[in-house]
Amino acid sequence: MRLIIRNTPEHAAQYIADYIVHRITTFSPTPTRPLFTLGLPTGSTPLPIYRALITAYNTNKISFRHVITFNMDEYVGLPRSHPQSYYTFMHTNFFNHIDINPSNIRILNGTAADLPAECASFEAQITAAGGIELFLGGVGTDGHIAFNEPGSSLSSRTRLKSLTSETIRANARFFNGDVRQVPRMALTVGVQTIMDSREVVILATGGAKAVAVKEGVEGGVSHLCTLSCLQLHPRGVVVVDEDATAELRVRTVKYFTDVERTILQGDVGGEMIPTTPIHRPKLNTTVSSTPQDGELTPDSMSSRIESPKGLIARSATIPFELDIPTSTPTPTPTV
Repeated sequence: MRLIIRNTPEHAAQYIADYIVHRITTFSPTPTRPLFTLGLPTGSTPLPIYRALITAYNTNKISFRHVITFNMDEYVGLPRSHPQSYYTFMHTNFFNHIDINPSNIRILNGTAADLPAECASFEAQITAAGGIELFLGGVGTDGHIAFNEPGSSLSSRTRLKSLTSETIRANARFFNGDVRQVPRMALTVGVQTIMDSREVVILATGGAKAVAVKEGVEGGVSHLCTLSCLQLHPRGVVVVDEDATAELRVRTVKYFTDVERTILQGDVGGEMIPTTPIHRPKLNTTVSSTPQDGELTPDSMSSRIESPKGLIARSATIPFELDIPTSTPTPTPTV
């Protein structure tokens, strides 16, 4: 896992948008994978990314004609014409403003007569498309990705899920603040569906996401924080703004900041190019030889910071392809 820190939500979103543009424009189609497969989220967090991608399209930096999208989730019981359905959300905020082929837009149908069959079909469509190349996602305040709420199986696939009261309360802002209007169930891709993607990029911004970021980055892998599964992904990235780092250890922030600095200063290829200023907290760069209580040990962190040679050798842990310049009756939900 890599942690990318930017000063503001706008800088974090622009960083991701620039990378998506690069990945799509440099994608090499093959007979088995003729289209770039992109997993997409909904909610307020990715809106700046969508705006930046629309701007890139309007300035002729990218075309989406050879992109197929798979959305993470959809509410159960809301017709697609409902203003708060994710089908409407995606078309209003993104699809209606770009040149994507409508037949390449894949969104779960929350009003399907057979919801388990709808979920199975969605998984089959992902497989038929050659798998997802890059899955973009957000994270909930309790650390969930997509609608994989705490307690979700880490081997789960697309399925029906009950929403927690915390998620319902958080989403009430989209339903005039009335929690009674928020659907209690949703269809969602599973944790394993996301993990099968070749790349996963998660955006987390704001102080409300700080605890989730801490548990996902510094905590152990757990079904109680499904964001933490990215620790096991070979190309998993969490992009945050400064506020979202509020609960992280200082040494954790320093480590990931130093890794990015090393990549930029050294001849290390295969990483993402930052397009906005790197967040560089003013930290004490002296590393104590004795680990403090509750801090990461020298073996896991400070040894990489103290030895420039070791840091360079071990910093490029994820082989990104981007070169770096040196300067119905309600069914029973599953876990």
